[in-house]
Amino acid sequence: MNSRAFRYAGPAILGGAALLALLIGLAYGGGAAELAIGDPGPVVRWGLPIAELVVNLSAALLVGSLVLALFALRSGTPEFDTALDAASAGAAILTVAAGSTAFLTFLNIFNAQPSASAAFGEQLGRFLVDTEAGVAWLTVTIAAAGLTVLTFAVRGWLPTLLVTVLAIAALVPMASVGHVGTEANHNIAVTALALHIIGAAVWLGGLLLLVLLRPLLGSERVADVLSRYSSIALAAFIVVTLSGVARAVIGVVSPENLLSPYGALLLVKVVALLAMGVLGAFYRGRLISRMRDAASAARFWTLVGVEVVFMGIASGAAVALSVTPPPVDTALPAQQTAAEVLTGSTLPPELTLDRWFTMWDVDLIWAFAVGFGLFFYLAGVRRLAARGDRWPLWRTVLWVFGLLLLLWVTCGPVNAYQDYLFSVHMVGHMLLSMAIPMCLVFGAPVTLASRAIRKRDDGTRGGREWILWAVHSPYAKVITHPLVAAGLFIGSLWAFYYTDLFRWTLYEHLGHEWMVVHFLTTGYLFVLSLVGIDPVPYRLPHAGRLLTLIGVMAMHAFFGIAIMMSSGLFVAEWFGSMGRTWGAAPLDDQYVGGGIAWSIGEIPTLILAIVVAVQWSRSDARTQRSVDRHADRTGDAELEAYNERLQKLADRDARAAR
Repeated sequence: MNSRAFRYAGPAILGGAALLALLIGLAYGGGAAELAIGDPGPVVRWGLPIAELVVNLSAALLVGSLVLALFALRSGTPEFDTALDAASAGAAILTVAAGSTAFLTFLNIFNAQPSASAAFGEQLGRFLVDTEAGVAWLTVTIAAAGLTVLTFAVRGWLPTLLVTVLAIAALVPMASVGHVGTEANHNIAVTALALHIIGAAVWLGGLLLLVLLRPLLGSERVADVLSRYSSIALAAFIVVTLSGVARAVIGVVSPENLLSPYGALLLVKVVALLAMGVLGAFYRGRLISRMRDAASAARFWTLVGVEVVFMGIASGAAVALSVTPPPVDTALPAQQTAAEVLTGSTLPPELTLDRWFTMWDVDLIWAFAVGFGLFFYLAGVRRLAARGDRWPLWRTVLWVFGLLLLLWVTCGPVNAYQDYLFSVHMVGHMLLSMAIPMCLVFGAPVTLASRAIRKRDDGTRGGREWILWAVHSPYAKVITHPLVAAGLFIGSLWAFYYTDLFRWTLYEHLGHEWMVVHFLTTGYLFVLSLVGIDPVPYRLPHAGRLLTLIGVMAMHAFFGIAIMMSSGLFVAEWFGSMGRTWGAAPLDDQYVGGGIAWSIGEIPTLILAIVVAVQWSRSDARTQRSVDRHADRTGDAELEAYNERLQKLADRDARAAR
């Protein structure tokens, strides 16, 4: 099949395979079966999954095209413009599909009969603004409409980057309607589903864009673009696979449930994903480097066609799976405890010494962040070693330790107990904002990346180019200024606990994720401005750094004491209503948390002060050695010239006195 014919046949093959897999999955799994009570009719029962399938495919075209444009194409070229046009088309289709899904979801939930009456319109309006599903689909529809215009209008690097971030964010509400809020493990399920949706969109959308770009890419360029896509697809495959496993465990629970219709559809999806992974590994290892050979190129595009079919099967099975009743009831009990009402999970057992090392509550976002952070850093160190360059072992050790500590905080006992004990929450805060950033800054990731990642010379931007752009951007110049970084670090500490931000992070999982990002970022910027070797536009003299540290330590200690002296409970309706029968009373536990902020929280700051003092001493020593070496080379010429000048001045004064 020639390139232009495949350009149009590829999306058609994908859509056909996806629709066929969906219809078979609905018939087999019972996702569109007639309801005994309150049946919305066949149009809604079959139309809603089809609309959701179109949502998924169009969202993939939108996000995948933007991501591939940023990391594989050059701005200002026809292929870059084509990628943005494809993204705009995907956004337009997503707008219509999301709106249709919202309408059909309303009919499905309320079993309403469409009419032009005011009562029907009022009921639809309440659904869109008062229910979780309605708000989610309304948000996606509005965001997609805006992205339709933005993707068509922008063409530069920075606008495309901002639009890509918005496009990915627009997919997040879709995860909230894929899991019922009254089910157990709600946060884990929503996080897994969001990662699954985003990863699949990047993977599938990038493949669709490759099909559309095939006629525009010459033999010289196609291998580079394919190689870059395969790297993106590999990362997306890992995210999709692991997040899918996490989501499946919640719905299946035990292996025998795989024999149910839900389990069978899950296995179909898994087989399709594994087949795509095998195909991707084959053409990455065998064919991409030989794309200039006509036979290899023909074989490659044939495999892409096969992969498109498997993509369609996986997409259709995924939608059918989402509307198929799981074999186990994952809902929380009708009579819920206070902890279950507030957190959506059962109250954990008492926090004993051994549970500080054995208790886990995995946050998939940070598990992936730690995994990728370890892999890319160690891969960079290995690449430097392979070409004979040295990288300090102690920096690698600190980076690894910092990421493992981050994993322990976000996926271990701190994450498991921080919703129930203020003191544990404060332990996490201190580690996230001080100890972990200090380890990561000493790891010097930007310096390693600039040395290890290959520089591109074709006008595109890879990891190295985007990292260096971010480091030298005007925004970075502001937030990395020592005084700004110190202000953000200590100011946000007070603002967080003495406003409703703290309450938001407890009630909303999105707020919790923001909290982790914020603490890590402000802590990292503060430490970087003081002791980091990664490039920043400006650093204070060593005396100024010590003064800044002293001021921050004083404000930090005062913050801890203020909590200890507080007579009221932070977010009293939360920490005071958990119904714990173990551990300290809520107000006593808060007092312990203030002590942690005052005492343990100062240890990393003290270490930073010692490091700054040592760097100051070494800087003075290096300066003196430089002066001594210069004097040795010039034979103390500067000193002799200075003495000669003094002698002339003395002689002049003597003559004037006579």
